[in-house]
Amino acid sequence: MDNSKKFSWKRKKTTSTLGSKKARTYAPLLSEEQKQSASIQDLSYDFACRITRLFQYLTEDSIYKEHIISKQVFRSGTSIGANIREAQHAQSDADFLSKMQISLKECNETDYWLQLLHDNGYLNDLQYTSINTDRVRIHKLLNSIVSTTRRKIGK
Repeated sequence: MDNSKKFSWKRKKTTSTLGSKKARTYAPLLSEEQKQSASIQDLSYDFACRITRLFQYLTEDSIYKEHIISKQVFRSGTSIGANIREAQHAQSDADFLSKMQISLKECNETDYWLQLLHDNGYLNDLQYTSINTDRVRIHKLLNSIVSTTRRKIGK
């Protein structure tokens, strides 16, 4: 099976050392090429991994030690994929639509927190653009899924 079609949570983990700190185990991130054909499940999981690393960076590794906004972006950024995962086992089309709409709302909220981090100097332009590009890709897919599902069920 093509690697880009496998779910992210099944990928082999890698270990990284951060200076003198204890080594952490990370799920590998999707390459830009893999993202082009990845499912919404894979993209949202990959994004959640990036958000988790951003949270670690902002609260532990950065000189700023920012905790308030970091928690908010962590909650909303990881909630996107959690709701998509729930939608996979929806009890009805309406339930599926509801979960995907929640994911879309969480994606919008994540945009707010990322902009706030960027505009207040916690993320530089390159960091912000990198993670926000992934968020925009997910947002577009969710928008399409929600629109198509609404048309399908007549809402």
